[in-house]
Amino acid sequence: MPLYLGKAIASEPVTITDLAGRQVTVTRPVSRLILADGTLAYTLPLLLPEDPFGKVVGWGENFRAADLDGYQSYLARFPELAAIPTFPANTTDSLNAEKVIGLEPDLVLMNLSSLAAVQSSGLLAHLNKIGIAVVFVDFRTHIFSSVEKSIQTIGTLLDANERASQFLQFREEQITRVLSRLSDVHYSPSVMIERSAGLYQDCCMSYGPGNFGALIQAAGGRNLGSDFIGGNFGTLHPEQVIHSQPDVVLVTGANWSLYSPSGDWIRLGPGADLNVAHQHLTRLMERPAYQTLPAVRKKQVYAIWHAFYDNPYNFIALQQIAKWLHPEKFEDLDPEATFRELHQRFLPTPYRPGYWLSL
Repeated sequence: MPLYLGKAIASEPVTITDLAGRQVTVTRPVSRLILADGTLAYTLPLLLPEDPFGKVVGWGENFRAADLDGYQSYLARFPELAAIPTFPANTTDSLNAEKVIGLEPDLVLMNLSSLAAVQSSGLLAHLNKIGIAVVFVDFRTHIFSSVEKSIQTIGTLLDANERASQFLQFREEQITRVLSRLSDVHYSPSVMIERSAGLYQDCCMSYGPGNFGALIQAAGGRNLGSDFIGGNFGTLHPEQVIHSQPDVVLVTGANWSLYSPSGDWIRLGPGADLNVAHQHLTRLMERPAYQTLPAVRKKQVYAIWHAFYDNPYNFIALQQIAKWLHPEKFEDLDPEATFRELHQRFLPTPYRPGYWLSL
């Protein structure tokens, strides 16, 4: 195919160490990119704002299915998104060697959380054998410590080092605004986080010490799930929640209408109707795990955009959660203004509120 042959023009090999500790050589410029996990798409507009998805020849469908409002926001600005082939799974479950080879990529980006799956399936070994570069990055497993290296890695591979450095400097400044004020805080309110609240009938999916659990800790809280869940993700029984009497309840939400059209989940994301979201949050707090909690009676209940859990904008969530947990420390901190500035400086779509609310 002529498009594929074009990659040999002015080619330059670059060797990087990915987030799995693997040495990988990639030929630049990368012109055909596969995102094995669709949520990796959140990184591209930061680094390539003029044409963020022009290199993408395939991606996981979960960018659209797990955040329909976010996807449609980019679709309105870049209508060519609709033509990008998708994989009918949220990670690598349906991504096989034949499908990858048929798309003729220069590079396959994968989340570190997929490493064990692609090793056990033999997919990683097969792609290595035929010379298709696979690079692991991480915005999910180690939600803070891996973001800097992941952004730097993608910036190097896509010839966007300057943009990567500018974003990382902004990110570090915004994180420091939180951590510098928490150094003398001696009280950490306990926080029950329910993951994807209302998407499924059962309660209560949550987080262990990683991912959103790490966000809670960094924001000056104590994650309840860390007492019961060993890994990043798990489930708490309603009785565990009731017995633990958390000081704060936090749930995650997004536009999941493609997963569950009639679910009681909380629609959050760009342009979300927060009045409707508030009604859903109120109903969710009537479930047995929550209805008797003092936190609910005191309205120490909040909801936040689910996609913060695996994208490089998670420092916005850090600011908002810290403001909820320690309002006296952050009276002058405006996370919405921070998110607006992020859009103005780094993203090609305008900021629209709708990413969090209080009961």
